[in-house]
Amino acid sequence: MEFHGYFRSSSSYRCRIAFNLKGVNPAFKSVHLKHGEQHSEAFKALNPQGLLPALVTDEGAVLIQSLAILEWLDETRPTPPLLSADPITRAQERGFAQVIACEIHPLQNLRILKYLTGELGLEEGQKDAWLQRWLREGLLACEGLLQARPATEFCYGDAPGLADICLVPQVFSAQRFNVDISDLPRVSQVYEACQELEDFAKAAPQNQPDFEA
Repeated sequence: MEFHGYFRSSSSYRCRIAFNLKGVNPAFKSVHLKHGEQHSEAFKALNPQGLLPALVTDEGAVLIQSLAILEWLDETRPTPPLLSADPITRAQERGFAQVIACEIHPLQNLRILKYLTGELGLEEGQKDAWLQRWLREGLLACEGLLQARPATEFCYGDAPGLADICLVPQVFSAQRFNVDISDLPRVSQVYEACQELEDFAKAAPQNQPDFEA
């Protein structure tokens, strides 16, 4: 397997956590987003969308979009499971993950931020206000979803799963963009519980071979 990602990419971060949980160690190829390597002909031959991540399987198939990669990984390597055995809980976990991957994360994507400060001419402070508005609103929704269910160590039980895999990189992004989430106790508690696990710690941006301060 060959994994194309970037240390600061939230969607790549999700995949790294899942690889660690599943005991999978794909060869890594860094795609430097700030240098525009995602727009190269070589990478666009893998993913015409020009976005990370991309995974080339042992059979040579190319998989894109982090949630699709995570589900494929769970289907092909079912232990430990990333989703509950209960259909309702499983749907709730997928919904939680999609709040982050489909509603929050796209609004902090590098290409969106470049559009805001480039073509639209926003100042840095206006860009920061955009980020803080949408990241905080999305994490408030995550807090509400967690508050609506019995408290557990992780999002949906006593072991980390798909929801936690998506939540941790999003909290990392909130910290990076100075979004105050100190009033979100369930989100904060789950994040801290995940930080205690080696599989999450190894996946953190600062522990990647392409890390830049």
